[in-house]
Amino acid sequence: MNIYLAARYSRREELCRHKVDLEARGHQVPARWLLGAHQIDDKGLALGAEGEAAVERMSEAYAETLALREKFAADDFEDVFYADLMVAFTEQPRASSSRGGRHVEFGLALGMGKPIIIVGPRENIFCCLPEITVYPTWEAALADRRLSHVEVPA
Repeated sequence: MNIYLAARYSRREELCRHKVDLEARGHQVPARWLLGAHQIDDKGLALGAEGEAAVERMSEAYAETLALREKFAADDFEDVFYADLMVAFTEQPRASSSRGGRHVEFGLALGMGKPIIIVGPRENIFCCLPEITVYPTWEAALADRRLSHVEVPA
């Protein structure tokens, strides 16, 4: 099964560990943002988390890096599109500020009719929809039958 993991970018390393958990169970996790190159520095170079501040303040390099930003958005859209299931990691409502890309990814998956598992609190009203499954922790989510081990054909 293809599983898309969505969360704040600052949680990328944590989600990389969850990706390993899922791959050990036979799943694929084609979320390119987890590779760490979906950020841009002040010089317009793709970087990891160091470039996050440059994106937020829309630095001078913004115009020159628009094509790269569009590619990152297209990558994420495509990864959500081809996923069989989304696991969205939420935050306490109003507890942090973020750019919100994960909310767009969640909305895309919801609009595409993808099954969604939430790990964390019900962050907004859409997390209350009856088709959304909510778990308080990653360990609890791993007990979900959809995340259990997948038999790989020989």
